[in-house]
Amino acid sequence: MNLEKATKPTFYFIGVTTAQSSIMKLFPLWAKYLGLDADIKGIDIEIHAEPEKYRKVVTFLKNDPLSLGALVTTHKIDLYNAANDIFDELDPYAQLFGELSSISKKDGKLIGHAKDHISSGLAMQNFIPNDFWKNHNGEVFVMGAGGSAIAITSNLIEVINGNNSPSKIYVSNRTQSRLDSMRDVISQVSNDVNIDFIKADDLTKNDNIISKLKPYSFIINATGLGKDRQGSPLSNEAIFPENSLVWELNYRGDLLFMHQALSQKDEKSLHVEDGWIYFIHGWTQVISEVFHIQLNSEQFTEIERISSEFNQQKAAAKQ
Repeated sequence: MNLEKATKPTFYFIGVTTAQSSIMKLFPLWAKYLGLDADIKGIDIEIHAEPEKYRKVVTFLKNDPLSLGALVTTHKIDLYNAANDIFDELDPYAQLFGELSSISKKDGKLIGHAKDHISSGLAMQNFIPNDFWKNHNGEVFVMGAGGSAIAITSNLIEVINGNNSPSKIYVSNRTQSRLDSMRDVISQVSNDVNIDFIKADDLTKNDNIISKLKPYSFIINATGLGKDRQGSPLSNEAIFPENSLVWELNYRGDLLFMHQALSQKDEKSLHVEDGWIYFIHGWTQVISEVFHIQLNSEQFTEIERISSEFNQQKAAAKQ
């Protein structure tokens, strides 16, 4: 970690391989459009680092005047567990979910937010048809038990959904401790949907779960595999249920899970979504907190356009 005192207003990205993220080139374009005078800088921390590293980063952000705040990815739960006491304020979602995706400052206070609940909900509105669960009675399979998995699951089971909720949810993860933690959090949101938490420390266990799903289900890769680490939580033998929604939360990396789903898209009538819109919602939610602005729909649409144009130029450059 290179924590040097900022010489101009600086917005940070706390992740694992931040230099590879599109945000390092996109943020300056967004900032120009929004009239924000700030640099972006990455802080790379290895996955599940020792608590002192997280505390060092949060303390630096708190004490450095020109360090405005940060977006946190991958480390959302570990950072919260290690450093939540350093914050002056934590929003209700951060306290409920035990995670932090946004670090900002206001009136001399360091504030932590969990924005995944909002950003994942907005992203799902883009591709899940209205009354999907009510009409088809499908199930959900969430692979991973980190911050994104918790946020997505909580959205799907909220009481306000009424009878438009999945008939059952399966959650798998390699470690039992994360499953236990997620179960505790989700039980505080609602107990109306049957959820199985399954330790899956090899691919065949995830393959077995997906083989049991009903048609019109929803399968989500929230493990991080395919982005910072190569691979997929499923083997190439896994069979997706017909007429289902498939969500790869990653938007960069080898995206093996997404390619596995795409290979069955036509045969199984799948809708396959990547993590790009989720990425934009996640960043704009945090930018709103750090820079104390409220983006309207017109501004979000323009940021989407800028981002799509950037992607097209990047794809053309590779050809």
